[in-house]
Amino acid sequence: MSNIAIAWTGGKDSSLAFYEAERLGYRIGCLVTFAWNQEPFLAHPLEFILLQAEAMGLSHYKLNVSEPFEGGYEDALNLLKREHGIDTLITGDIGEVGGHNPNWLNDRAAHCNVDIIRPLWHVSSVELLNRLLALKFKVIFSCVKKPWFTEDWLGKELTNSTIQRLVELNRQTGLDICGEQGEYHTLATDGPQFKKRIRIQSYSKREQDSIMYIALGGMKLDERTTLPGATDTEGTV
Repeated sequence: MSNIAIAWTGGKDSSLAFYEAERLGYRIGCLVTFAWNQEPFLAHPLEFILLQAEAMGLSHYKLNVSEPFEGGYEDALNLLKREHGIDTLITGDIGEVGGHNPNWLNDRAAHCNVDIIRPLWHVSSVELLNRLLALKFKVIFSCVKKPWFTEDWLGKELTNSTIQRLVELNRQTGLDICGEQGEYHTLATDGPQFKKRIRIQSYSKREQDSIMYIALGGMKLDERTTLPGATDTEGTV
């Protein structure tokens, strides 16, 4: 079933959605990134996404979307279907985002006869984060926003400790534990579907208004000598 693509940002949600979709029997043939108005990807750098595609041995397509977004997304989906034969799109959507129609992308896809599959929809946020750890994904915080976070979160790995800190921030501030309202973003450097792991060799921390993010320096793919998450002293930051 190579006519299945996944909407890919390179973060925890799309990475886990990939795993869960394949566990349900879907076989994903390519990664698709929707890019708005040629804006730079501060939280999910395109060069990192391309390295992820290489690490998984999959094709990657970047689809530019312009306003009005209803027509822009439909044009992109029609292009995906016409040129690459895609008729099913997996997404990492978890729940409703404030102020947005939860079926917005489904409505766009319906106009294009493309099916949307959301394997993470309405699953508990804490359950999703714990599942990432249980499956040995390696995930780092690539972008965080004030007032919820401080700069020291940048580059941190998702662990039991950081999950507990997110839960505490939720109690104190109402932060969405999975960052569904845009409070934070992540990058996956390793996981079950990765044939190679990504090593981030260097990065710097930058700030733009209320947004703090990492600017990636050197990156490379490492051959796997152990299964994801096994005892290993090299690799991710």
